[in-house]
Amino acid sequence: MTTAQHKPQTKKSIIPNILLILGLGILLAGECYFGYQLHTLSKEQKQIKEDYSMVNNITFGLFSIDLWRDKISNIVTGKIKGFKITAEQKKEMRQQVEKQLHGMVTQVTAEFNRPQKSIGGKLKKFAFRQFVDPKELHQQVPSFAKTIINRIASPKSTNKLKNIATSKFEELAEQTYDSTQTAITAVTKKMFTKYYVADGKAFNKRIETRLDNIRKVTYNYAYAMLGCVLIALIVWLLLRKKVQLQTTLFVMSLFFALILLLVGVTVSIIEVDARLSSLDFLMMGEKVSFTNQVLFFQSKSILDIALVLLSQPKPDSITVGILIILFVIILPILRMTARGIHMLCRPPIAENQVTRYLAFESGKWDMADVMVVGIIMTYIGLNGILKSQLTDLNIKNDMLTTATVNYTSLQPGYIVFVGYVIFAFTLSYVLKRMTAQQNCEQVTEEEGL
Repeated sequence: MTTAQHKPQTKKSIIPNILLILGLGILLAGECYFGYQLHTLSKEQKQIKEDYSMVNNITFGLFSIDLWRDKISNIVTGKIKGFKITAEQKKEMRQQVEKQLHGMVTQVTAEFNRPQKSIGGKLKKFAFRQFVDPKELHQQVPSFAKTIINRIASPKSTNKLKNIATSKFEELAEQTYDSTQTAITAVTKKMFTKYYVADGKAFNKRIETRLDNIRKVTYNYAYAMLGCVLIALIVWLLLRKKVQLQTTLFVMSLFFALILLLVGVTVSIIEVDARLSSLDFLMMGEKVSFTNQVLFFQSKSILDIALVLLSQPKPDSITVGILIILFVIILPILRMTARGIHMLCRPPIAENQVTRYLAFESGKWDMADVMVVGIIMTYIGLNGILKSQLTDLNIKNDMLTTATVNYTSLQPGYIVFVGYVIFAFTLSYVLKRMTAQQNCEQVTEEEGL
């Protein structure tokens, strides 16, 4: 027997239904527009952050031997070029030179004064004693030492020593490399060209400004989608006593839920972003700094998570990926389709066992609500682990100072997906109420007959 929702509509009910479809259709178009914009901006945000993390990756910074070489080379070269001999250093050097000269005079005197066996040696010893007075040599040592130090400390000699030291150090520095400079140059050149900037500072500033703008707009679009659904629910609440409009309201609501689901599973739901914001230490009295080093970045949607699991070689990962796609994406779509068929089609199709099972009984297999809890638990767990690990990296003493930051956060996709789960639960409740009411009306009609 034909149930109430399958009865032919009268002319009086057709016009209100058409007007309702048009009104809700406009609202649905708005939800689709907001969802499309959210999807597009979320994809753009992910790409921008991947570019940002690549340019500022710790591999190209703190872990780059080439960058360390350049920083150390600049410090050492600067020290060499800025080297000057002070008066105190000259005094110490002169004392050392005098000590060496006195030692040389004493050693030469002893060499000539030792017993000689050969005639030549005896002649040299005799000549030395006749023409050389060791005391006079010792007295002349301070003047010799002063002359030597003055020549060494002269600008010409100092510059020559600086040039020799600099060239030798640069030669040594060129032999120290890990080939990351080629990759850094290629990446930065490509990214700077892509974002129309000239250097890393301008790149970071432009990216951060762009991401701030996108973040605000994406959340606005997510709230706008939920606002469309909320308006649809208010319309339903206002028209709840109009029995002839219930089918139209329910079917249109299914479309609202479908858009929420599609956007919720394809837009980023969680973003993991851990950074070493600064690392400062002293080397040879000079400050060496590394800033904004990206340790790890990932941004994933529910669909991305499933695809990543499917791409793994492990059977358990593949199994979990299949279950997510099947019970979080495919089954909810089949449930909504079955409910639409149940409301719109005639009994042979509407009351089919498969249709009724999907529409009324398959809810126990739907894992969307479980996914909501799983995501929030994953976020809490990841956030706690990252905070703990990053806190251990925070160091502050006289020689070394490090600071870390955790930008891990839930994304607008999670808000939309939660909205879908709540809305789907509401539709399930409404469908049961509608079905119970229609069954009561059918029993009343049969008793009247």
